[in-house]
Amino acid sequence: MVLGIIVVPITTNDVEAQQAGDEYRARATRTDVAPVLDGILEQEVWGPAGLIDELIQQEPLEGAPATEDTEIYLLYDAQTLYIGVRAWERSDHGVVATEMRRDSDRILDEDNIQIILDTFRDSRSGYMFVTNPLGAQLDQQVFNEGEGGARQFGFSSSNINRDWDGVWHVAARVLEDGWVVEIAIPMVTLRFKDSEQQVWGMNIMRNMGGKNEQSFWAPISKEFTITRVSRAGILEGMQRLNRGMDLRVTPFVTAGGSSTLASGQESNNWQQDVGLDMKYGLSSGLNLDLTVNTDFAQAEVDDEQVNLTRFALFFPEKRDFFLENSGKFRVGSANPFNRYAELFFSRRIGLTESGDNVPIIGGARLTGKVGRNDLAVMTVQTDEAMGTAAENFAVAKFSRNWGRSRIGALVINKTDIDAFGDLANDTSYFNRTYAIDASIAPHPNFTIQGFVAATETSGLAAPVDDPSTSIREDEGWGGMGTYVNAQWLDADWKIYGEYGDFENDFNPEAGFLPRNGIRTSKWHIERSPRPDFWGIRVLSPMVNYIYTTDQTGLRLADRWHYMLGVRFDNGAYLNLWWNDIFDRVDREFSLNDVVIPAGDYDFNEYRISFDSSPSRPFYYGLMLSPQQFYGGDRFDTQGKIGARLTDRLATEASWTRNDVDLPSGDFEVDLASLRVDFSISPTMAIRSITQYNSLSEQFSTSARFRWTYRPGSDVFVAYDELRRDPTDPLSTFMFRDRRLIVKATFLLTG
Repeated sequence: MVLGIIVVPITTNDVEAQQAGDEYRARATRTDVAPVLDGILEQEVWGPAGLIDELIQQEPLEGAPATEDTEIYLLYDAQTLYIGVRAWERSDHGVVATEMRRDSDRILDEDNIQIILDTFRDSRSGYMFVTNPLGAQLDQQVFNEGEGGARQFGFSSSNINRDWDGVWHVAARVLEDGWVVEIAIPMVTLRFKDSEQQVWGMNIMRNMGGKNEQSFWAPISKEFTITRVSRAGILEGMQRLNRGMDLRVTPFVTAGGSSTLASGQESNNWQQDVGLDMKYGLSSGLNLDLTVNTDFAQAEVDDEQVNLTRFALFFPEKRDFFLENSGKFRVGSANPFNRYAELFFSRRIGLTESGDNVPIIGGARLTGKVGRNDLAVMTVQTDEAMGTAAENFAVAKFSRNWGRSRIGALVINKTDIDAFGDLANDTSYFNRTYAIDASIAPHPNFTIQGFVAATETSGLAAPVDDPSTSIREDEGWGGMGTYVNAQWLDADWKIYGEYGDFENDFNPEAGFLPRNGIRTSKWHIERSPRPDFWGIRVLSPMVNYIYTTDQTGLRLADRWHYMLGVRFDNGAYLNLWWNDIFDRVDREFSLNDVVIPAGDYDFNEYRISFDSSPSRPFYYGLMLSPQQFYGGDRFDTQGKIGARLTDRLATEASWTRNDVDLPSGDFEVDLASLRVDFSISPTMAIRSITQYNSLSEQFSTSARFRWTYRPGSDVFVAYDELRRDPTDPLSTFMFRDRRLIVKATFLLTG
């Protein structure tokens, strides 16, 4: 097979793309006296600060002045950028703020200020900082302008790293006619060019939760979010910045115990350990991270999911080391709710298929920018555990950027030590992935992206009917994978088509591939009219079609999807859809011990859902979905209710039921969860989640206490418990596993 990739000359004017917000310029003023962060802007030091005092609406009236006044002050010294905000709120809604916990989704629904800094001014990436009237903090890294996000459906993007935690400081205060916040961002938290004069991309957004109004300093049209850094304004005036030694060392210590019940016998284990994380700036654009004896005691547990398909489910990464700069390693499909492939999926490292932790001996990561080039290299070594061999994962990604366009290459090598023994001639088992990817943006509203990839696996023989190959069995063989997506996105239309071809032997073991041996295509048309009646802000009627065959062209599946989304002025959302589905089952499979025979199946799926405004102190969501299902019937029900009882206490309960009635049997599956968040202060919080899964007949409880006793230094207390009784679900659930771990980290800077 001969494959090629055509590199289309990029007609986008790089200067035009990068200077889209040039008319919006702000200058930071140097100060010799650092402001005291106390939520009071009347200090004399803020007087000469650079000032932004005009914001432009995106929602609801694009281009109109913001309905409330906002003043944004900009100061800096050699080590820190200071931002002060005075936000007036004179409407009947008042200040909407109940969330104090760090990195909570609810911060984005309430009154908040969002700041994005494109420090390299590459129109692609940035650091984003969000805070609210209570001083809550949310920070994230943005890659490739967050491409792949779907704001209106609540999906996150793999190009937005929500779990990155930078070191920065906030002090806020609620006033009778609004609120004030002071922000300090140390230069060592950011990376930027090594130059005397600094010119950064910057944008600032104010969200008014009570009005559901969003206003920007550098205006962005409705189809995009603040992550569209190619539309950011300019922050200038800073010079002679100092990142110090650019060295951060974080030793940590863990201690705790676990108890396991197996075959009626309880076994107890005690553990204590130490480890080290280190971050060093090799240059202004390159950062080296090292981890030794890595521990993820603070990582949150996965949300329970029920799989009513025969393909793998996607669980997001939640471990800190793998989240930072994760977007620089990404090569995959464009839409997070229709994942054809992710060539590098870090959950393959240090986790078994069931989610159990495998010890990580250590790892190293080098990421950053050299001119117009993005570089990302990582190696991680795991230990033997739970019947798995010690593994080494090595991944390298290189990208060359032109404005909003890029082309890159990816190499992944996974090695299992002596996994096959004599079969592999006493050499290490390996699986490798090679890829070329590109994203071409010839127009601000039009993007083409995709990849061509190949894999090879040791011990996999070459096809016997291919006389042109001389590859021996021990050298490895593999297949090819190809994906392309072309999308037009503006304020009125979202139109895209995509195609994926994954051969039978395409096997990216360090990635996520729900299904190989297929060719699949999809087209999607969506309109966004704004009728301005009945409190409706925007309608989202859409239709899309997916068609999937095997490698010979035999139809395996197709689906017509018709949907009408209704977003209201108050933030509530109504969704109606109908799916017309065909699925060919080539081999029988079972769901909860009920067999689905091989054959061709046609069925319809209907759904109605409603979610109230998430900015309200009390909110709820309901979903009903009657449908046909593999020759039988299925009825899905979902409900949730949440309450932010005070500015410190919030809770949310949810329940989902799948009621399945098939010719060969019937079953019900229930999922339930209860989350409780208690914020003692913006730097001290407790989060707990209790979940029930009737399919596995188990209760699980997970609680996390976090105290950031100084920026970058934390104390975590984590408790996890699993209770299960497979013999009698009506009896008291007995514990199967429980664990209590205390972890303390201490940041040392140079």
